[in-house]
Amino acid sequence: MSEPRKRRAGGFGPHGGGRVVEKPKNLKGSLLKIAKYISKYKFRLFIMFICAIAGTIFSIVGPKILGKATTELFNGLVAKVNGTGGIDFGKIGAILLWVLGLYVVSALFSFVQGLIMTGISNDVGYSMRRDISKKIHRMPMKYFESRTYGEVLSRVTNDVDTLQQGLNQSITQLITSVTTLIGVFIMMLSINVWMTLCALLILPVSMMIIGQVMKHSQKYFKDQQNFLGDVNGQVEEVYSGQNVVKAFNKEEDVMHTFQQSNDKLYDSAWRSQFFSGMMMPIMSFVGNIGYVMVALLGGFLVIKNAIEVGDIQSFFQYIKSFTQPIQQIAQVSNMLQSSAAAGERVFEFLEEEEEEQFAEHAVSIEGMTGDVTFDHVSFGYDENQIIVHDFSSHAEPGQKIAIVGPTGAGKTTMVKLLMRFYDVNTGEIRIDGHNIKDFNRSELREMFGMVLQDTWLFSGTIMENIRYGKLDATDEEVIEAARAAHAYKFIMQQPDGFQTMMNEESSNISQGQKQLITIARAILADNNILILDEATSSVDTRTEILIQKAMDHLMKGRTSFVIAHRLSTIRDADLILVMKDGDIVEQGNHETLLAAHGFYADLYNSQFEKVTA
Repeated sequence: MSEPRKRRAGGFGPHGGGRVVEKPKNLKGSLLKIAKYISKYKFRLFIMFICAIAGTIFSIVGPKILGKATTELFNGLVAKVNGTGGIDFGKIGAILLWVLGLYVVSALFSFVQGLIMTGISNDVGYSMRRDISKKIHRMPMKYFESRTYGEVLSRVTNDVDTLQQGLNQSITQLITSVTTLIGVFIMMLSINVWMTLCALLILPVSMMIIGQVMKHSQKYFKDQQNFLGDVNGQVEEVYSGQNVVKAFNKEEDVMHTFQQSNDKLYDSAWRSQFFSGMMMPIMSFVGNIGYVMVALLGGFLVIKNAIEVGDIQSFFQYIKSFTQPIQQIAQVSNMLQSSAAAGERVFEFLEEEEEEQFAEHAVSIEGMTGDVTFDHVSFGYDENQIIVHDFSSHAEPGQKIAIVGPTGAGKTTMVKLLMRFYDVNTGEIRIDGHNIKDFNRSELREMFGMVLQDTWLFSGTIMENIRYGKLDATDEEVIEAARAAHAYKFIMQQPDGFQTMMNEESSNISQGQKQLITIARAILADNNILILDEATSSVDTRTEILIQKAMDHLMKGRTSFVIAHRLSTIRDADLILVMKDGDIVEQGNHETLLAAHGFYADLYNSQFEKVTA
């Protein structure tokens, strides 16, 4: 089996503590690009910034005012005991109402801030997906042929999601955490400097403990991520290859391999979760020690009349509020790094080289007849490795041109050059005397209809799949195209006829039936030039006859380029181009080439001998 695909782990442990964070290659550059991208929302960001700070400030002021209520209650009880007065419930009620008002205003500001930031992050995700979708259609084929589908799809799904969630959480959390940290520190100083210094002693102890725990847990989280990828990869591969596993009786071996990986995952997960679980109890213990120190010092200061009783209560609340922002800032730094790494990949994709879509003084495709000339064409996917050396040929309008040769001879490459999926290194390809580089790419491709070996049907009805060749076609035109492609009979045998839904893999119809639908699509498109690339290579003989009839109907009056390994299917071609190692070694019709007893004759006779053997 191939090496299982590694998957990024999620946030393991409380608050994602100790988790493996994916880091960008250039953190500063990535963050600047993200900032530039979201700068279009600067007005909403400014309002969100103000609301976040205002909500935090109102929340911070609350405990100190609430402490005054405690002081008032304490003084009233003392006065009542001494017989000099009582508790002023009116004043306490007024203080509590004032605090309640502050918290309500704080909540409103926080709600508005969250609403605005959610809107911004969703707009950013929407805009990025839209930009990526537009970008995909401007990308050269060489980009997609040099990367896996999963890698490209990951930019649209995982990376945009990571960036969107990171923006939604990290920006507001960073603003509120920093504001809380500064505001709480100021409020603590306003209560008492010595108690503040005592509380600050907790920080270095906490940081030292966190550092030690993370130092030991990081390797286990990394192992957990890797082993999780192994387990997921094995499950995916074994599931997709069940036929092979059963055919070779490898169930026991597969289960043994899975058990080993699963045991390693269990061990690393147990250790990582254990260290992660230790974090909160240790931090709570250190925090409680801090509380005791502050309580002792506060009690001493109350006795000395340096502070009031309510100030101790307020200070305890501020201590709790002081440690939380520190943890949140650590979280935010992790989220920012993950967001920057995701953004880096998205922007790398958006900055990739694009195809030139438009030609200067573009030639119109109106009135084109399909006269195609290859004039001393040479090409290589790598400029240092030329695979098509000197290809010259001419196809007159309406002719059927067959391109044959062994695997790797350059047959499909010529089709890619004709449709400008790639540009030639030297030489020219002309249509009706015009260099194909003088056409806009989209208009050039409007002249071509294609039927490929690998059929492509999307999730939708059969009617919609055929209509893909001509989106404004009527139902009657679609049905007529299906009749011409010999697809009408099997379509009407489906449960819902033309309205039968294709599932995700189009596995509810056969391979040959898929091919007939793609031929119907090409017939409906009614293009001047046709390209048929191994259209019958994966079907049975009976279906091949049907497809051949459909293609004969399709090719009438059109310039057609047919790539075929089964030479029996192209015996009626007007011109057969025999390719070998990127060059045309022979050309002519079927009878002429057989009579020459050359390379084509050897290919044809070898297939005939294979059939009769």
